[in-house]
Amino acid sequence: MGPVRIALAVAVTVAAAVTACSGSGPAMSAGSHAESVPASYYLAVGDSLSRGVQPDGAGTSVPTGQGYPDQLYAVLHRSQPALQLVKLGCTGETTATMIHGGICHYPGGSQLADAVAFLSAHRGHVVLVTIDIGANDPEDCGSQLSLRAITACVGTNLPEVASNLDIILARLRTAAGPGVRVVGMSYYLPALAEWLNGTLGQLEARLSERLAAEYNDLLGRAYASSGVRMANVFGAFETSDFGNRVAVPEVGTVPRNVARICQWTWACTNPPRGPNQHANEAGYGVIAQAFLRAAGPGNT
Repeated sequence: MGPVRIALAVAVTVAAAVTACSGSGPAMSAGSHAESVPASYYLAVGDSLSRGVQPDGAGTSVPTGQGYPDQLYAVLHRSQPALQLVKLGCTGETTATMIHGGICHYPGGSQLADAVAFLSAHRGHVVLVTIDIGANDPEDCGSQLSLRAITACVGTNLPEVASNLDIILARLRTAAGPGVRVVGMSYYLPALAEWLNGTLGQLEARLSERLAAEYNDLLGRAYASSGVRMANVFGAFETSDFGNRVAVPEVGTVPRNVARICQWTWACTNPPRGPNQHANEAGYGVIAQAFLRAAGPGNT
């Protein structure tokens, strides 16, 4: 099995449209729409995944038009030609920098400030907001040298992430107004690629899965407490399935969760393009499907 291009066939009654983000505010690109139909918007905020980042031929991570917001939009636009997509994501963004700024330049000082300004200015015309944030917050914990140090680091960071996420979601909800679908996501686990590095790598993969499951549970509780649906990307990538083994070309026979990471991300790819933690086009398609399921008719 090689990476499989995912055909997005799920339709939901939400609106969207097309733009690019330079990291300095919303750069709008025109979508075709009937003049008599008012524009409506799908706002995508978050980290590098919300910008469709992938490695280029030299191994540099760059934004692409293949991210999950782009693929989600492509499905929605078929029946909603007046829709527009606005992407405000920032590569490397954490929950703290999303609130306070410091990585990408935004006219309002932070991604959250610009998102709130956009939602307020277009209140009543935004029908979908997607967010992925939090993947970069615990990354420093992975550099710790012992299990005890990793556990202590995670225990310290998690409450701050939950508090920041509560602030972010509350401000987005207030600015968007009632009736706007806001959908977050859990994360897949690039560290499963360590399975390919022998016994110690397999131990690291199993430990990482347990920590990732706890972290995604925390994100899920934060989203639920704010009335936000969560796209189950952790589940869509079969992250906890070490049992069923799959043969992957150029990789070998590995547990299903490792196979999914190798098939749907660049984490198992040889240099110069890899290893890279970002999803590939097929992986972004899987994420888009998860968002579509979570944002389906009747969900808020």
